[in-house]
Amino acid sequence: MNTASTVYIVLGLFLAGGVYSFWKQKLPTGVIVLLGIGALMAFGAGLMSL
Repeated sequence: MNTASTVYIVLGLFLAGGVYSFWKQKLPTGVIVLLGIGALMAFGAGLMSL
C-alpha cells in the first residue's frame, strides 16, 4: 500500500463515521447524502489506487 491509497481509505472511513454521526443527530438528509457520496468516492479512490 502506498501513502496515497492509505490516505484516501482513511479519509473515506473518517467521512463514513461522519455520516453515521450526522444520521444519529438527525441532520438534514441532503447533508448526509453529500457526505456519504464523498465518503464513497474517497474510499473508492483509495481502493482503486491499490
